[in-house]
Amino acid sequence: MNATETLPRAGVVGYPIGHSLSPVLHRHWLARYGIAGRYDPVEIPPDSFESEMARLFAEPDWRGCNVTVPHKEAAFRWVDRRDAAAERLGAVNTLVRLPDGGVEGRNTDLHGFRRNLETAAAWSADLPGRGAAVVIGAGGAARAVVAALQDLGFPLVHVLNRSPGKAEALADLLSMPSAPVAAGALDRAPSVLADAALLVNTTSLGMRGQPALALDLGPLPTGAFVTDIVYNPLETPLLAAARARGNPTVDGLGMLLHQAAPGFRAWFEPPESPVVDTSLRDVVLRALAA
Repeated sequence: MNATETLPRAGVVGYPIGHSLSPVLHRHWLARYGIAGRYDPVEIPPDSFESEMARLFAEPDWRGCNVTVPHKEAAFRWVDRRDAAAERLGAVNTLVRLPDGGVEGRNTDLHGFRRNLETAAAWSADLPGRGAAVVIGAGGAARAVVAALQDLGFPLVHVLNRSPGKAEALADLLSMPSAPVAAGALDRAPSVLADAALLVNTTSLGMRGQPALALDLGPLPTGAFVTDIVYNPLETPLLAAARARGNPTVDGLGMLLHQAAPGFRAWFEPPESPVVDTSLRDVVLRALAA
């Protein structure tokens, strides 16, 4: 590298940002591929978001960033353009500087959730043809999950939430004739679980320090696939209960890892698509345990 060249830089912006695992996994990939670059956490208060983003993207070595709470809505409005997934979901989590200097907002959560399912040992490609999918929760993460399930071919996606109005808003956003989304209150779970081929929790219930998701799995067929986007603990009470009754399961850590890969590829241009494997999982799990 000559004196005029700069190291490519990227990072994750949020407030607060100390909890983020993104630096751990991106630095693992930088080392794995021998890339001279940097990935750093950047704490930006909400009232400084636009000015700080303008400052970062004015730096010639800044390639882009991940965006976490509370900036996802502000980032959606701030970017010059958005990819198809971001437009569909109304949210961005990855910003990329384009060759013309513009900034594109992308959504990689849909990709991350889908890849976590498709690469799971217990996943079967014919599962979407066996019945409906049931999604618990209607927050920001649920949008990407519902869209991924539509793309996988589930004939119907049920969204159940304690506040049915939020579930109805999500259904209005994503439902289409070829991939309908039905909304309802959480007390509808017994009836919709009986015909389900997949169940996913998108709430924070079951996370370390939070109460468990109170859901009776009795009506759920034992062949139905169960997953949880929570990854701390790796086996949530929901997954433990599902596994105990014989349901195939997959934890939520893979969603975090797979959603990071498209951003890394765009910012650092590795020789191959970043590999999500046991070595990466181990690095992140050690960071979680620290």
